Amino acid sequence: MTAPSTGDPATIEIEVLGRHIRGTLRSSTIAASFADQLPLTLHFEDYGQQEKIATLPTALDTAGAPSASSAAVATIAYYAPAQALVLYYENVGRYPGIMPIGAVDEIATLRALTTGFTATIRLRT
Repeated sequence: MTAPSTGDPATIEIEVLGRHIRGTLRSSTIAASFADQLPLTLHFEDYGQQEKIATLPTALDTAGAPSASSAAVATIAYYAPAQALVLYYENVGRYPGIMPIGAVDEIATLRALTTGFTATIRLRT
């Protein structure tokens, strides 16, 4: 499947433990760069009881992305220093390297997972 251009938002699906979480990617270069890598199966770990984090196989194109940002509940972001995809289930303050790329529709499933897990992320058609 072809990733959307930077002008088109994309809908994604995150499959974890038989559950499907829907998300939307922003219209941006960094989000398009992420969509180009889909589908992906990643191993996530909890970090700080506020986010789930997984290392991406390839760095994203961060052209035009902020060098620092905050992340609200339900934000999907790229954390550049760790080349990681982050799913936030709590609000975090502003930090260098956080680059929001989208949002998920629900966080209860993510918040309930207390151990590492594998998830598959796909573009939805």
